[in-house]
Amino acid sequence: MEEKRTNNEQTESTPKRAILCAIHPQNGENECLISLNELERLLETAGGVSLAYMTQMREAPDSKTVFGSGKVKELSDMCTALECELVIFDCELSPSQIKEIENAIENPVQVIDRSMLILDIFADHARTAEGRLQVELAQLRYTAPRLVGHGKELSRLGGAAKSNGIGSRGPGETKLEIDRRRMKEKISALEAELDKVAKNRQTMRSQRERSGIVQCGIVGYTNAGKSTLLNALTGAGILAEDKLFATLDTTTKQYQLPGGVKILLTDTVGFIRNLPHHLIKAFRSTLEEAVYSDILMIVIDASDPEYASQVKVTTELLTELGAGDKPILYVFNKCDCHTDKNELFAMRRLAESTKDEIVFISAKTGAGLDALAEKLESMVNKGKKRVKLFIPPEDGAVTGLIYQLGDDVEVSYEEDGIHVSVTADEKLLGKIAKYIIEE
Repeated sequence: MEEKRTNNEQTESTPKRAILCAIHPQNGENECLISLNELERLLETAGGVSLAYMTQMREAPDSKTVFGSGKVKELSDMCTALECELVIFDCELSPSQIKEIENAIENPVQVIDRSMLILDIFADHARTAEGRLQVELAQLRYTAPRLVGHGKELSRLGGAAKSNGIGSRGPGETKLEIDRRRMKEKISALEAELDKVAKNRQTMRSQRERSGIVQCGIVGYTNAGKSTLLNALTGAGILAEDKLFATLDTTTKQYQLPGGVKILLTDTVGFIRNLPHHLIKAFRSTLEEAVYSDILMIVIDASDPEYASQVKVTTELLTELGAGDKPILYVFNKCDCHTDKNELFAMRRLAESTKDEIVFISAKTGAGLDALAEKLESMVNKGKKRVKLFIPPEDGAVTGLIYQLGDDVEVSYEEDGIHVSVTADEKLLGKIAKYIIEE
């Protein structure tokens, strides 16, 4: 158990004081501590402060209170001693477990789990209409089974959002006793609205695909620097903060490579270990931007000692989304924050497990961005061929497609037809295959 005390007097505007709890199997203490450290960062992002960690070695959580009875008594005593308001478990809690734990703690506290905390952050950070719809849907799906027979925890959800309102943002703020029927109706209405948004997004994707411009998705663990990178490359001017999940909404910007070819870069919502299923489902249309990308840039916080596990989480989620087979450029960011020795160590570790491209940068200082652009250009040009075409006069309209999708286009109009030389990628080659006379 690790304890961190604070002597500050509690006021309405001060952060909520919390104890973070977790169980771990034998020899799993180190992994548990890593996860709790991340949970603490999530709490700080939500506007809270961690007073202590409490852990217990167990192979499985107690069905009623997660911890054993002795540990729960210890937790109760600590809550009283530290004047704690909030207890957060690093595993998902059932409604009955929340009720049993709150009843077992003498000092009145609110008990939530990791998923509820992440949902709270998403509710606070959603900016666009789509983002707010996605968050509200995820919250309702998570909250619905927890509404009946658990008035104690719900009684604290009401009222206007406050700076210390962790676990109380979003749906349920103004109506605490909403019944299941109305909840299902609301969920159905939100799903219908998001279906419309998803169709609009698919239309935009189809338009981008028809344009023939290569699409590159910027993906990675939360707070790896994806938005900062997009800003550095394109001047997008989107919000970039040193916080978890600062960006929830996708942004697509055009970027010109050194050779003059233009591509589209799309910033996406960050990943995190144990991302709630409700969020993956609600944000699926947004996350699928990665599925429709031609190239993926996986941005990695090279200054984080846990970068390897974060890469693993990212690649597993990409595989789950159906984007695991895309060409990948691993971008080690924040290289201004550590030594060359660490860079070499990171490169060696990753090189052992992948044949994909790797580059080291600092999006903040601009170091390495030229090398990144060269890597991207190499990947974009991979598979391109210089071909000569003969196009019959009656098919002359196809030259418009060639000008649109091809590079270094040379056209000569002769009596017998149109003679063309063009550098084409695999997409264009498939469309003009019948006209190729020389490769």
